[in-house]
Amino acid sequence: MSALSDFLYHLKTITKVFFTLLVLEVIILIRSIMGLSPKSDKSLITSNQYLNLIEETNPTIRYTKRLRMDQQTECAVCLSEFEEDEEIRKLKCKHIFHKDCLDRWLQHCSATCPLCRNKVLPDDVVASYHRMRDRVDSDESDEDVILMLSALHGTGFPRIF
Repeated sequence: MSALSDFLYHLKTITKVFFTLLVLEVIILIRSIMGLSPKSDKSLITSNQYLNLIEETNPTIRYTKRLRMDQQTECAVCLSEFEEDEEIRKLKCKHIFHKDCLDRWLQHCSATCPLCRNKVLPDDVVASYHRMRDRVDSDESDEDVILMLSALHGTGFPRIF
């Protein structure tokens, strides 16, 4: 009688884990189907498109000693001195930065000048880029949950058969 009770208990636990995984898979499937609709794809901007928009609005130039306007001689993001012939971006607010430093700032922090906070890109472009980034992040976290639950299922319970 005890063996039957243990068997039923384990069967019930395995069934709960199976249905939990099934529900998570269905939720992921529904989210991916909804995310592939034509309307939502048009409103998302990829990282390459985002960087191209930055380049269009603030083209890359080469640093020369003649560009020392307002006595700015260092990048305010990395705090390194500008070297002759380095790639820089000069924003509309007249602040200059290393191209790579500013691009990383605009991608990860905010789409404003690191010094004066003037907007570098329109709000709708930035919001679209962040929606795309959040969508990619949430897809990865779904996979992590599935992996964690499958590992729990595979190692956390004794085998019945």
